[in-house]
Amino acid sequence: MTTAEKISIALPPEMVHIIRSAVATGEYASSSEVIRDALRDWTHKRSLRQQGVAELRQLWQEALNDKTPGISA
Repeated sequence: MTTAEKISIALPPEMVHIIRSAVATGEYASSSEVIRDALRDWTHKRSLRQQGVAELRQLWQEALNDKTPGISA
């Protein structure tokens, strides 16, 4: 079984309401499950964003290294 560490977070009332509503409607079993799902989504989006930045940096570097003449204005 995976061990879990408890932490305490402060959320605005609107977010607390969203979390409690998701649990009350049965969408999630607990508030912790809502937060874990949100963190998985955030981690995935963050990874995609970092990958996108790395790709843009690579394209930028390739453009800087390209010595072919550009298109005149």
